[in-house]
Amino acid sequence: MNSTALPQPARPQPIKRSEFKTFQHIPTRWMDVDIYGHVNNVQYLSFFDTAVNGWYVENNLLDPVHSREIFLVVETGCHYFAELVFPSIITAGLRVEKLGSTSVVFRVGLFAGEDSMTAAHGRFVHVHVDRDSRRPTPISNEKRLLLESLTDQ
Repeated sequence: MNSTALPQPARPQPIKRSEFKTFQHIPTRWMDVDIYGHVNNVQYLSFFDTAVNGWYVENNLLDPVHSREIFLVVETGCHYFAELVFPSIITAGLRVEKLGSTSVVFRVGLFAGEDSMTAAHGRFVHVHVDRDSRRPTPISNEKRLLLESLTDQ
């Protein structure tokens, strides 16, 4: 058995507000807080979902009830740096890191109010699918143009 330890990846660091292209504001709720007095870790992924889908709805990329195509989450993850609390307003920053033919990879940053560095950030991957078949379907040019507005291009 080889006892050579694998190199440890560098620990992710907070990201500056300026790295994000658009922002959504999300109030914390009493139910978001756990026994330790801060927002529970599972709520952060809910904030990601709220921010991304809120942006879709605001930009007419998604009507949750009627759209023929929808976006389904296939991967998500989060790195935590500072506590979020109740009551407060979280600012969720969005940036598209990769736009494929049927998928989109978001970087979502959560900020305590107007703080300049993320309290947490993570990856949120959506696949664009037909509502009924749940099979991947190409992202239309109209949707693609809006999503590209959140890239560094």
